Amino acid sequence: MPKTLPNKTLFLLLLLLPFCKLSAQNITKEDPAAKAKKMEWFKDAKLGIFVHWGIYSVNGVSESWSFFNNYLSHDNYMKQLNGFNAANYNPQEWVKLIKESGAKYSVITSKHHDGVALWDTKANNPTTTLKHAAAKKDLLSPFVTELKKSGLKTGIYFSLPDWSHPDYDVFTRERKRYTLAESPARWNKFITYYHTQLNEISTSFKPDLLWFDGDWEHSGEEWQSAKVLSNLRKYNPNIIVNSRLNHHGDYETPEQGIPVLKPDNDYWELCYTMNDSWGYQPYDDKYKSPNMIIRTLVDCISMGGNLLLDIGPKADGTIPEEQVNILKQLGRWTNKHAEAIYGTRAGIPASHFSGKTALSKDKKTLYLYADWASKSNEELLLRNIKSQPVSAKIVGSKMAATFSRKGNDLLFKVPSSAVDQDVTVIALRFDQPIQLQEPSTPNLNFANLKDKSTADQLQLKKLANSLHGGNNPFLNTSLAVDGIGLEKEKNTLSPGVYNWITKNAEALYKTSKGLPGGHYQGASALSADKQTLFLFVEGTPTGPIALKGIKNKISRIRVVGEGTMIEPQLFNKLYWSAVPGIIYIPIPQSRLDKDLTVIAVLLDGPLDLYREKVGAIESNL
Repeated sequence: MPKTLPNKTLFLLLLLLPFCKLSAQNITKEDPAAKAKKMEWFKDAKLGIFVHWGIYSVNGVSESWSFFNNYLSHDNYMKQLNGFNAANYNPQEWVKLIKESGAKYSVITSKHHDGVALWDTKANNPTTTLKHAAAKKDLLSPFVTELKKSGLKTGIYFSLPDWSHPDYDVFTRERKRYTLAESPARWNKFITYYHTQLNEISTSFKPDLLWFDGDWEHSGEEWQSAKVLSNLRKYNPNIIVNSRLNHHGDYETPEQGIPVLKPDNDYWELCYTMNDSWGYQPYDDKYKSPNMIIRTLVDCISMGGNLLLDIGPKADGTIPEEQVNILKQLGRWTNKHAEAIYGTRAGIPASHFSGKTALSKDKKTLYLYADWASKSNEELLLRNIKSQPVSAKIVGSKMAATFSRKGNDLLFKVPSSAVDQDVTVIALRFDQPIQLQEPSTPNLNFANLKDKSTADQLQLKKLANSLHGGNNPFLNTSLAVDGIGLEKEKNTLSPGVYNWITKNAEALYKTSKGLPGGHYQGASALSADKQTLFLFVEGTPTGPIALKGIKNKISRIRVVGEGTMIEPQLFNKLYWSAVPGIIYIPIPQSRLDKDLTVIAVLLDGPLDLYREKVGAIESNL
């Protein structure tokens, strides 16, 4: 019979219990200064390359999810081991290409949810490429060796679930092997198994970063997340861990959807595919263009985050041509614009510029990213800036940008020969950290439009910004939706402004405030019935313009004032997910207005926006 504790001892234990629990929770906490120091390389890096490589590349099926969702049986899925030969695997070439892309780190799958380990794990009852695949090799070690030789930081992806392991509880979406309540000893065997593998990874590969996945299947207590993190720090006190360890990690990992708003965490990384697949799938040809990928990187940079761009090698170890091309084109841009990428911090509010921005660490350099080419004599407009630049250079070019001030605004001209094919970057240098004017809503009235001393293009940009802010100078005029009604005012306006107004009257008639920040990088307005978005497009875009976070379906898109219909492209829309995809709108150059183009986007109902946090994908039907 067990001994009964004295009442005094029992009282003391009950008193200490909350403090013991608190101590266990605090094991994962770090001193803020120490964390900032260890995270600096990550925050400076801006670009990493993800590598999803496994047996799923043999048949080109969805990694692990294909058998989990019963698209094929587990037995047939695992037969791919026989075709996973890695016959043309050249880790040196992989790392050379990754470095050429401009990446500062790489993350490779050590094992996915299917449990197939790419290294010679000694944990109990594993499936490995050394013992079970046609390759008969440890495939992880040579890649990590080459990464470390190159100076790139090493990241290891590790799946917490192992749907193939006999001691893991979950098998497929419809089937479980056991419940933890019924078989706690069996679950503890699996915990020992995966903790052993993590210890092996720590000792053998000495990663700078561990990229966990699949934590949604169990609680942090069940995974023993605090213990995992504590053990990892024993091997490397400066280990960086992503957020997918039940909130025990260092940084957020939005997946596939570019965040509309800057994430709250100081450290974050968008993991992103080139097409719609993580692993190699030969029939997925929905690749984003290099231009789209470069602009996605810029989007992440402007919000102070990183882009972790994925490649999926084939079963023989070669990388698909489309992916190689994207990496090389990405490298062209990153090599040219290194100054405006690495070590930068989040930019200034979107209300100041119609493109993306970033700041140097000392806030004395402002980078303007223009993914459009200016028209002849057109000036870029930077609004509400107190500071006067001491210089304005075009990054990656020997040419300078000229600039002038008009009130609180700065105007810039970029020589046409200095325009980049994807994104042109202007670096504005200040003597002191940049100072911004207090944000104010542009309020242009109709009388202001009669100022013929202001260039037409600048006047129309100011008009677009006024409309975007909800101040419509035409509400008290006789302008009709078809452009009729301003004939008496014709001689008071410049011919260019008058013609533009009558051509684009639909976007001016009773329209109201445009999209809030994050959804579109330029000015916009909304029709009276809230069902048509009007997008104002400056210059000549280098690629399709983009809309983020629009929940509505698109009914029709056309060029205002001349009727051309445009077919949009939708990327990264997962049919079962509430997160909208990105709408890309390719505008024919022959249909661009010489001053300011307006695009009408007809929605299937009143405008409905997605502004929630974009997180990990926890289902994959």
